[in-house]
This record gives sequence, structure tokens and C-alpha cells, in this order.
Amino acid sequence: MKLNISNPTTGQNLPLVVDDEHKLAVFMGKRLGTEVPADGLGDGWKNYVVKITGGHDKDGFTMKQGILIAGRTRILMCEGHSTYRTRRAGERKKKSVRGCVVGPDISALALSVVKQGETPIEGLTNEKKPRRRGPKRATRIRKLFALQKKDDPRRYVVLYSRKIEKGGKAHYKTARIQRLVTDIRLRRKKVFKQEKIEGWKATKAARVEYLKLIDNLKKKKAHATGVKHQQEAAAKAGKTDPKTAGKTDPKTAGKTAGKTASPTKTGKDAGKTAAPTKGTQPATQTKGKDAPKPATTQPKTTAPATKATTPATTKKTGK
Repeated sequence: MKLNISNPTTGQNLPLVVDDEHKLAVFMGKRLGTEVPADGLGDGWKNYVVKITGGHDKDGFTMKQGILIAGRTRILMCEGHSTYRTRRAGERKKKSVRGCVVGPDISALALSVVKQGETPIEGLTNEKKPRRRGPKRATRIRKLFALQKKDDPRRYVVLYSRKIEKGGKAHYKTARIQRLVTDIRLRRKKVFKQEKIEGWKATKAARVEYLKLIDNLKKKKAHATGVKHQQEAAAKAGKTDPKTAGKTDPKTAGKTAGKTASPTKTGKDAGKTAAPTKGTQPATQTKGKDAPKPATTQPKTTAPATKATTPATTKKTGK
């Protein structure tokens, strides 16, 4: 089995090929992330502690955390699973993976030094290599250089080794710090918050206006319904068309009112007789005997009705 041992403090990596099963017995049955003492690897590894960080079997299937078996199995994978890359959106597929338990079928095992022992090891602790690329996240930069919150992490970014010359000036490419809180970011957050508050206020005012509009429409509808019921009731009482009931034409209303109201004759006009109509002829006055006597008309008097009527008596004459 091949052991790839790395030391994060010095940046060195030491590959070892171990064929002795007694030396590898300490790793058998351990899971990913387990810290194991490395005393069994030799005399120079006394008090060293290593951590299992990965590995793969003889067929190239890498160890996957969470699969609690010492062999291979097939699981349904989707986007977000390690050791799987989706080709289409929403794609899911069954793939063979290696469990996270170390077994005899492992061909290479990755280890990381957690605790350094008393004696230095050649190729692992004797030389300190500079870190080519440092952390990019602001919190990790502060943690690496033990910075306080008021310190600016942009001054502690590890520069890339790439040098760019443009216009006679040299520029060094630096990593873009992630999750860095700046004055611009704080101002933007303040603007976003103010926009949200204004949006809430506008929505609240719009809701109040909408409720007022609905209330007015309901009142108008109720008033129209009441008027309609009154017209129908008046139409039933007067036997008129409910559509035309209560409606009068203002043009004809003035004419009818003038015809019905006629003034009474007073003064000299009261003694005058009415003018003859077309169908009657005026009476002609004649003198002499042949002159007809004016017809006198007496008003008819109606005798009041009596309960008992007496028989009419005729007066007898001698003639």
C-alpha cells in the first residue's frame, strides 16, 4: 500500500510504500477523518499522529464519506454529490463508489500530520516551503495570521507568483477575497434595507386604497339595488312600467303644466260671453209678429226622493 503523508505546517509531502501488513494493521477498519498514531510505521515515527484524509482502491474508486462499508456499492447520485458530475439539469444516476472504511483492497491512502513527534523526518519536517497560494476567505485569512476584526485582511493576501507587466509597470495578481465586509457592502446593505421598508410601506398604502375602493363600490351597488326595489314597488302600486316609473321628461313637463293651469276671468271680461264655436250659427234678430220668442231655459231641479209617494189627484171640471 502506498501512503501519501503531508505536513500542512511545512508544506511538504512524503510518499511511502509499505508492504508489511503488521505496519498497516493500525489503519485497517478505520474511517475517513479518524486520527491514528503512526508509531507502527517505524522508530522515527514515535509520538506522530496522522489523520486519514482519503484514498482509493486498486480500480481507482475513491473513498466516499458516509458510505459505511469496506467495499464498493452502487448509490443513486444527483447534483451536489462528490465524485459525480451531472451532464443535464436534474439528472440522477446510479454510480459505483468505495466506502469510507479502510480495507485490504485500498491501494493508496492519504494521510495528514496532526501532531509532530520528537525526531524530525527527512522530506516531511526538515524544510519549510513557502505557501504559494493562501486562503481566499476573509475569516480564514484572519485565522491564519491571527488578525483582529479591525485589521484589514487585504494586506495579508498571499500573492500569486505570476507577474504581469503592462505599460512599463509590473503588477502582481492577487486572490479576490471572499465574504469581505467593506464600506461599499455596508452602504449597499443599508440601501437594500431602505428599499425593502419603502416597498412594505407602499404595499400597505396600496392595500388601504384598495379597501376604500371596494367599500365605495359596495355602497354604490347597495344604493342602486335599493333604488331599483323602490321603483319596482312604485310600479306595482301604480301599475306602470318599472323602467319608466319615476322618470319624467323635463321638456314635456313644462308644457303640460301650462295647459292644465288656466287663469280665471276677472273684471270686465267676466261679463262677456264666450265666442261662438265653428259648429254653431249666431241667432238673427227679426222684428214684428214673426219674431220668435226667445227660448228660456230653466234649470232642471231634481226633487228629493221621498220614502212614500202619494197618488196624483186630478181636478174635475164642469166642462
